[in-house]
Amino acid sequence: MVTTARVCLASRSPRRRALLEQIGVACVVVDPSIDESLRPGESPRELVVRLARGKALAGRELPAAAGMVVVAADTEVVLDDAVLGKPADAADAEAMLARLSGRAHEVLSAVAVLAPDDAEPRVRVSASRVWFRPTTAAERKAYCATGEPLDKAGAYGIQGRAAVFVERLDGSYSGVMGLPLHETATLLARAGIDVLG
Repeated sequence: MVTTARVCLASRSPRRRALLEQIGVACVVVDPSIDESLRPGESPRELVVRLARGKALAGRELPAAAGMVVVAADTEVVLDDAVLGKPADAADAEAMLARLSGRAHEVLSAVAVLAPDDAEPRVRVSASRVWFRPTTAAERKAYCATGEPLDKAGAYGIQGRAAVFVERLDGSYSGVMGLPLHETATLLARAGIDVLG
């Protein structure tokens, strides 16, 4: 059962909305605009925390979020200490997938929850390790031709067709999808939203 919306999701990601609904949290959606570029000297962990926090604060300023608990998140794929963002096009996606082929990488997902009376959001980070099997150029090309990887960090969605590339996962499946539900539910409870109630 989905509760009456008291939560505003500061993200246009349909996956994040579906994950909130999966745990019974109805939400309204806003799409705040912030600068998501990596700053000089910024670590991947610092990046996801800054972006989740910034999205929550920017989301609260939008009229649809008035009086609501705001949830925001950021997810980044990290390989060799470098952030693999969203691919620019299919060729860029294929190149990213080639780098991930046969290797392990880290997925960092930060979630920020901002209650109406809070000055600053509370933020938690989920770190997961994902192992890809070796993939062929033909497989990568076929996957990219679906269009699925073009709006996803690291050029893949674990919940989609790229699941066939994943040998194993150590961490949070929902975190790799883009919203770590354990951390999200913990922060929502502190903000007065009981996902099980």
